[in-house]
Amino acid sequence: MAGAERGPRERMVFSAAQLIRRAGVGATGMREVAAHARAPRGSLQHYFPDGKEQLVNEAVGWAGRYAGNRVSRFLAALPEPTPSGLFSEMVRQWTDEYETEGFEGGCPVAAATVDCARTADSTRQAAEAAFTRWTDAVAGALTGMGVPEERSRPLATLMIGSLEGALLIARAERSVRALTTAVRELGPLLDAAVPRPAADGRTGEAVGN
Repeated sequence: MAGAERGPRERMVFSAAQLIRRAGVGATGMREVAAHARAPRGSLQHYFPDGKEQLVNEAVGWAGRYAGNRVSRFLAALPEPTPSGLFSEMVRQWTDEYETEGFEGGCPVAAATVDCARTADSTRQAAEAAFTRWTDAVAGALTGMGVPEERSRPLATLMIGSLEGALLIARAERSVRALTTAVRELGPLLDAAVPRPAADGRTGEAVGN
């Protein structure tokens, strides 16, 4: 996630996302963003004429694109893609971070939603769009693995919602317990959504339907 090759505008959006996911929107100031991005303070007004709200919204959008784009990378890491394997990779990104760097960071989209959904409708809309992009990517991956289309999006919502909830618990407990529990308990349900071939070679209903 390093941003050294980005221009000053992109670095500031990236930095805003990193600071928001650790401290929330309220504790993330424009000066802190400029310092983190190693960008001239005066460039903030140039690149973000609508101020902090614009910067926060763009950071949320960046986070949604990042999460959505990661789905294909998670699939590529699996020797045989399965719904449970995809969810495991989604969670592993966080367990690895927490076990090596501590529990300071969370999802910037969730942080912005909690802080601003009631007071800034543009940020709520940016968060909604970010979650939609992420959900679309996960649902598309599930469909590609054989999950019926009518179940792919609900399951994608369940996966993302379970991950976000487990992240909150993990940060409160300073433990990855909730994350590993989510993988263990949700995995069989996800895999059961893929129809299994019947004995005569035809595709049968998904297990559990």
